[in-house]
Amino acid sequence: MGKTLKPGVTIKGTKDGLFFFLDDSRPFSDVLADLKEKLENSHAAHIWDGPDLNVIIKLGKRQITKAEEIAVRELFSVRKNLIIQEFESDDIPYLLGGEQDLVIKSGTVRSGQVLIHKGNLLFLGDVNPGGTIQCTGSIYVLGALRGLAHAGCEGDTNAIIVASVLRPTQLRIADVISRPPDKWDESEIGMRFAYMIDNQIVVERIHHLGQLKPELEWKEGRRHF
Repeated sequence: MGKTLKPGVTIKGTKDGLFFFLDDSRPFSDVLADLKEKLENSHAAHIWDGPDLNVIIKLGKRQITKAEEIAVRELFSVRKNLIIQEFESDDIPYLLGGEQDLVIKSGTVRSGQVLIHKGNLLFLGDVNPGGTIQCTGSIYVLGALRGLAHAGCEGDTNAIIVASVLRPTQLRIADVISRPPDKWDESEIGMRFAYMIDNQIVVERIHHLGQLKPELEWKEGRRHF
C-alpha cells in the first residue's frame, strides 16, 4: 500500500478565529490546490458564510515569496468573512523571497498615465488600457491589468508580473517585449503570473507559482505570448 499523504491544509478553530496550517513538506502548488478546494467547499458553508473570523496562516518551516503570499490571499478573497491577520513561521523569520522592499500603492492607472516605481510594487487597483506600470522589480496587481506592465525595467530577468485579471495590451520583462493574443479567451478566469524563460515571456495559472524554481526544469502547460 502507498503512503498516505498528509493534507496540504489543516484547519483548527480557536476562541479568536481560525488557524490554517500549510504543510511545509508538500509542494506549494499542492497546498494551494487543497486550500482552494477547502475554501470553495459548500459543505463548510456554516463556517465560510458565518460571522467575520480572524485567520492566521501557519507556514511551518516554509519560506514563501510575496507572490505566493498574494496567491493565498487571492484564494481567501472568495470568503469575505475570513480575514487574514498574519502569516507565521515556526523556527525561521517569515521572508518574502528577497522582496522586503515591496511597496503598496492603490488607485487606478488610467489611459495616458505612467506609474514608475523603483523596486517591487503591489498595486491595489486597475490598470486601464493605455495605462502603464513600470518597475525595476516585480509587479503585483490586485485588480485588472489591461494596460502595459514593464517589470525588471533595468534588466532584472527574474522579475515577474502577477495580476488578478491578466488582460494586458503588452507585457515587458527586462528587455523582452511580448504582445498578447488579438482576442482574449474570456472563459479563462483567475489570477495569473508572467515570467521570462528562454528569452520568452510565459504566462501560468497562479497555482503553478510554487513550482517556479531558479532552474525552471518543469516544462508542461506553458503559454507563450
